[in-house]
Amino acid sequence: MPAIEESRILMIATDGFEQSELFDPRQALIDAGAEVVLASPETKPIQGMKHDEKGDTITPEITLEAVKIAEYDGLILPGGVANPDTLRTNEKAVALIRAFVESGKPVAAICHAPWLLVEADVVRGKTVTSWPSVRTDLANAGGQVVDMQVAIDGNIITSRNPDDIPAFVEAFRKAVSESQTVAA
Repeated sequence: MPAIEESRILMIATDGFEQSELFDPRQALIDAGAEVVLASPETKPIQGMKHDEKGDTITPEITLEAVKIAEYDGLILPGGVANPDTLRTNEKAVALIRAFVESGKPVAAICHAPWLLVEADVVRGKTVTSWPSVRTDLANAGGQVVDMQVAIDGNIITSRNPDDIPAFVEAFRKAVSESQTVAA
């Protein structure tokens, strides 16, 4: 049965992503043998942030328009303040996130990225967590908000902040492996 090393994972981000929330899960999954593909509205380099200072850039492999959900085993949404705030106004990004959730494939969002789950209208009735300033939005969207490293409800995985990255990645890896086992 397929395992994480046989998985193809999509990440969606744009300028303003929190550097550790993109690079650390990406590298952990690559080290585990997964193929990780970064999508963005354009394929020009996007700017990471280390809190409120510019960090490294990374060049997305594909545009949001080119994403075919059937080619991926899961989706990771890194946070940062500007990244999810920009993407939640992008109809294609929101539609992709909603479609991933509806497909039953694991969707993981960390820190401010649960804003994207709110915009996609997929948190109603779900147990979720996030950065503290996003929690009111999650509750107003019908989510049951908790304060814990990782909240898992069905195929939605959420975490609070960069300190939670190891638990976040482990929960996502397990969800991908389990969803592939179910699909097999």
